[in-house]
Amino acid sequence: MSQYTTGEMAKLAQVSVRTIQYYDQRQLLTPSAKSEGGRRLYSVADLNRLKLILLLKQLGLSLKSIQAVLASPEAPKVLRLLLVEQANALRKQVDTTQQQLSQIEQLQRGLTDLTNLPINSITDIDQLMTNQHGLARIHRDLLIWGGCLDVIEIGTLIWGSTQGQWWPFMIGLVLAVIGAFWLTVRYFRAVNYVCPNCQTIFRPTYWQMVFARHTVKTRKLTCPHCHGSYFCVEHYNH
Repeated sequence: MSQYTTGEMAKLAQVSVRTIQYYDQRQLLTPSAKSEGGRRLYSVADLNRLKLILLLKQLGLSLKSIQAVLASPEAPKVLRLLLVEQANALRKQVDTTQQQLSQIEQLQRGLTDLTNLPINSITDIDQLMTNQHGLARIHRDLLIWGGCLDVIEIGTLIWGSTQGQWWPFMIGLVLAVIGAFWLTVRYFRAVNYVCPNCQTIFRPTYWQMVFARHTVKTRKLTCPHCHGSYFCVEHYNH
């Protein structure tokens, strides 16, 4: 019958000697025998028990839970319940991690847009997140309402082409123009701009905004404070 010293057990299980000694202190892994000199000796069964302890620990169970499993006469049932509980806890962790990852990605996008803006406190981070949420909502509304106007315009155009009646298209065209003007005014009122040079937040005139060169989140504007012309970053006017 094979017997192993503490050092041999540690080597076979790829753990430290102190780990095995600690499990002994916690009465998780008691040596099956001792040598005449008082050295701990472990059997093959002890080695298998150690491997089980390490597996359960790797699955996320606490030493207290592992001890309950090993001490129970109905170990499989206890283990099953503990694994279900651990799985539920891990799912919650995954949900929390996913939410944190989403917030990090959103913050990264915000930092990319606002590279030159100072962030000195948690208030700055909170304002940045609020800014991103507000801009996302404004852009979403523009897409939805703009899509509705497109449907009206295209639908009445098709009707006029197929039915020979153009008055619905004229009405649709007027509605589209009025709707487009309303959307741009709504957007103008909801958004300010941040100068990347001096960080001044300002609002241009309506026509300056409309005719300025722009990207998705910036417009080429003249800052009223430093008078430089830059691609200024959108800032939600909450």
